[in-house]
Amino acid sequence: MRTITRLAITTAAVLGSAVPALAQAGPDSQSTKPTAVAMSLAKDSTVKATTDSGTPKAEPAPLQPAHIMNPAAASRAATLPKMTIQHIRALDQRGINVFESPKWDNVAYDGFALSWGAAFTSQFQGLDHSNTATPNVVAGVNSNQLMRIGHGFNNETANLYLNAQIAPGIRVALTSYLSARHHQETWVKDGYLLVDESPIKWQPLVDLMQIVTVKAGHFEINYGDSHFRRTDNGNAMYNPFVGNLIMDAFTTEVGGEVYARLGSLMAMGGVTNGEVRGTILTPQKRAPSFLGKAGFDRQISQDLRVRLTGSIYTTKHSANNTLYSGDRAGSRYYDVMENTGSSETTNAWSGAIQPGLSDKLTATVINPFVKFRGLELFGNIETAKGRKSTENADRTWNQLSGDAVYRFGPAEQLWVGGRYNTVNGKLTLTDPKETVNRSQGSLGWFITPAVMLKAEYVNQKYDGFLKTDIRNGGQFKGFMAEGVVAF
Repeated sequence: MRTITRLAITTAAVLGSAVPALAQAGPDSQSTKPTAVAMSLAKDSTVKATTDSGTPKAEPAPLQPAHIMNPAAASRAATLPKMTIQHIRALDQRGINVFESPKWDNVAYDGFALSWGAAFTSQFQGLDHSNTATPNVVAGVNSNQLMRIGHGFNNETANLYLNAQIAPGIRVALTSYLSARHHQETWVKDGYLLVDESPIKWQPLVDLMQIVTVKAGHFEINYGDSHFRRTDNGNAMYNPFVGNLIMDAFTTEVGGEVYARLGSLMAMGGVTNGEVRGTILTPQKRAPSFLGKAGFDRQISQDLRVRLTGSIYTTKHSANNTLYSGDRAGSRYYDVMENTGSSETTNAWSGAIQPGLSDKLTATVINPFVKFRGLELFGNIETAKGRKSTENADRTWNQLSGDAVYRFGPAEQLWVGGRYNTVNGKLTLTDPKETVNRSQGSLGWFITPAVMLKAEYVNQKYDGFLKTDIRNGGQFKGFMAEGVVAF
């Protein structure tokens, strides 16, 4: 009962912290009618588009169900900013269940355009942790003693987005972390060029670009689908839960990706430098990384959407591969399972498993997604095999995750959800098999399409860790509440 009471008080407090920011995301005075913006919120993507030359683009299968418009949905849509950049995922509720940047949209090219956006979150944490590790006392300090944590607010996190439409079907994106758990100072996340139309009006190339997309720069690589449903520092709009997956496949790398999309089918191939930062040093320790993705995404009927993709990422050699350690923002579960000498920034990935496959790595993942009316089912079936540079044999980690989310209300602005996530493998060659299991339950509310409030109960347990490991017999559990603003 005390936990329920604390959760109710906390939810009100987090909502209070988000409300002042609502003034920054107010209605667009020029968008008072439920036109294209309202239809976008209502998830009707049946609008056809043309190239700059007037050539019709290949008409896609609708990627979202066409909800029946109603006054409540139209009123909510009127609060949203007008989309001025082509082929971009909206930062607000319109971005839910959008995966790759849309090849087809209803944003007309009207000359050079510049767009700014922002997203920020505030959490209240009510977690407790415990372990059974053997004391490891050095200089009078037990490094296996857990830090004492209480209930309270975490530091807020924020993102800044800059997008420029520099030609028909060609845009530039830049994302900065204004404040993060791991970096309190401003930190550039990524910057890249996305090309969806040919800048050369040669008809064969114009026709080819109707199905091809080219992405180049320093960007969030498209391995798997979970990175489209995760929290990215200050932007937690797309995540129906508070925490990301235990083994979080997310990184930004320098390189390029080429997409081919025809109707419901999609294929992608890419090559990158394999690390979160670019460098020309120690070339003998580095090799290119290759990634690929294939799948389909079809609106079977007005009520049913089905998506299935498979992805692969592989590198033969890397000085510090970051596929599972590239999140520079840090975990949402602050200071859990950390010892008394840890700090919020240097131990920023509390509760996550980073398998340490930093030299050689091959990872594969299959992601099924089904949406039937308000019900969403999403799965993550993943295997990662590789080693550190100091190891002479490969280690394997497996991850399974499944979540069910039910969205309801006139504009699906409310939801309840549950997720189960388990990983297992060896952190070193001599370790026993280690397992981490997590259960999450959530409920949430899009107060407006740009303002979200959600709460989560989480229970994570560690099994198979050595007695000398601080995670031996480990567990953390409790509730989180989070307020989010994105526009």
